[in-house]
Amino acid sequence: MPAVSDAASGLGFDPAIAIKQLRATDAVLARVIDTIGPFRLQVRDTSSVFAALAQAIAYQQLTGKAAATIFARFCALFPPGTEAPTPEQLLAASDEALRGAGLSRSKALSLRDLAQRTTSGEVPTLDEIRAMDDEAIIERLIKVRGIGRWTAEMLLIFRLGRPDVLPADDYGVRKGFAIAYDRELPSPKELAAFGARWKPHRTVPSWYFWRVVEQATARKVVPLDAAGEK
Repeated sequence: MPAVSDAASGLGFDPAIAIKQLRATDAVLARVIDTIGPFRLQVRDTSSVFAALAQAIAYQQLTGKAAATIFARFCALFPPGTEAPTPEQLLAASDEALRGAGLSRSKALSLRDLAQRTTSGEVPTLDEIRAMDDEAIIERLIKVRGIGRWTAEMLLIFRLGRPDVLPADDYGVRKGFAIAYDRELPSPKELAAFGARWKPHRTVPSWYFWRVVEQATARKVVPLDAAGEK
């Protein structure tokens, strides 16, 4: 079975090269790749860094369906036809309107801070961000209220297709690593240290560890007619 899928489009790197090098340096990871199958990470297009981060803020701490509903109500406050409002449109919206869409007070404040920092130039544009290295991007973005390192890393992976991102604080990545390597759950520091061997392709192991957890969870589903059997 091929290790790379044609679905892995829009990436800022060649996944075939990444997987070839990872196979050669890590036998456990090679077995994970064989078990899970093709690398299918897809980069989601965005009209702007502001739009991507506005959606990320709206989705925080919510299930997918609830988050999508609230974000749709939020976008409906503004002229149709765009992924998200402009920073200027958001700043002109009333607190009552934002709260009425289902946004918490904290998220409304975060969105306003994002809009203000975008209009002032503190949040880079798409053209600017594509020319920046990962740590410089993270350093800029975490200054925004409600944006932490994890959110910035998700932007790097799923919006920019960066090749070398290991979200060591992500529980799913840590859990997937623990299952794959038959170890105790590593601390973020321990995972980061171990993961140095995967440079400069750490995005690929991260994606596979998420899939390992999904696969392990699916296996725990016991058919009703098998319940209670030894």
